[in-house]
Amino acid sequence: MRILHTSDWHLGRSLHRVSLREAQTAYLDHLVTTVREHAVDVVLVAGDVYDRAVPPIFAVELFDDALHRLAAAGVPTVMISGNHDSARRLGVGAGLIGRAGIHLRTDPAHCATPVLIPDAHGDVAFYGLPYLEPALVKDVFKTERAGHEAVLTAAMDRVRADLAERPDATRSVVLAHAFVAGGEPSDSERDITVGGVAAVPAGVFDGVDYVALGHLHGCQTVAERVRYSGSPLAYSFSEVHHRKTMWLIDLDAAGAIAAERIDCPVPRPLARLRGRLDALLDDPALDRHEDSWVEATLTDPVRPAEPMARLIERFPHTLSLLLEPDRAPDDPHTSYAQRLRGRDDQSVAEDFVAHVRGGYGTDEHERTVLRSAFDHVRVDDTVREVNR
Repeated sequence: MRILHTSDWHLGRSLHRVSLREAQTAYLDHLVTTVREHAVDVVLVAGDVYDRAVPPIFAVELFDDALHRLAAAGVPTVMISGNHDSARRLGVGAGLIGRAGIHLRTDPAHCATPVLIPDAHGDVAFYGLPYLEPALVKDVFKTERAGHEAVLTAAMDRVRADLAERPDATRSVVLAHAFVAGGEPSDSERDITVGGVAAVPAGVFDGVDYVALGHLHGCQTVAERVRYSGSPLAYSFSEVHHRKTMWLIDLDAAGAIAAERIDCPVPRPLARLRGRLDALLDDPALDRHEDSWVEATLTDPVRPAEPMARLIERFPHTLSLLLEPDRAPDDPHTSYAQRLRGRDDQSVAEDFVAHVRGGYGTDEHERTVLRSAFDHVRVDDTVREVNR
């Protein structure tokens, strides 16, 4: 069986306020073309179909058009909701849409009910694990702890139990939206940390033939049978070195896999430039970036006059301007943003407590309280967005 593994379409998203509508349209055209040219048997979408719970109309229209074309091609599609999607909204009409071969899996309670798709060697069972927000699904899975590893383990236990009841020749594929240890994140993924932990071990998914992951935006192999397809487009400048692709997976009669990367269209390359303004404007080696989307970090000791206007004269697609003057780390004029770069909310809050106490830091109980507060706010924001 030939499987096309995709994820993280984020329909409706922009890049620094630049619409990606045309780029997302081109990607979906490419997806349908790939399905036909490579004789794909099943398409997988491992979550984050939309960029937010209530997507703009054009994003819904893109999604609707893509589903119609896949259904018209007679190619089954299995997709799950991600942490950016509203599972309830995405799942509306799932039963009816399923009759057209588009299988939406958005309800955690049904994660062990597979989509069975046969080939010449028997059935392949596709299990859809939508994004599992621990605080919201721990009662569904009756777990004692509200953590990512606990709820995913419980979900996979149900999957393995169902699979054990099926004929021995049944092969299995799991779709999941999660941060699996060993994966490399970028700046464009929403934080899903719970209790100070975001990642789960890959061993949680043991016992199935292939795991099609979504959430991280870089295409990567966590283990031979556990892979991220990544997002089809770059959604932040942290993805400047990503090669945007989809996985073409061939699953043989014994459950062995062969994997090939299929490149996605690039609407415009990204470039991260750093240096003093005059150097960026005069360096001939930067000619190749004049048609790129540019993030420029200026290191001039004093802010130059009209830096964005001058950059746009040479790099007309400059989207982001950052100022990081060359200074020693302990320079009192070093910006607050520079001092906080790379640090998470928890460590910033702990340092603030230590600062207002005159140097006395937090104890374990206080760190737990802070962590719990951050978790509560993040989950509350998620619930509010979904219920809009």
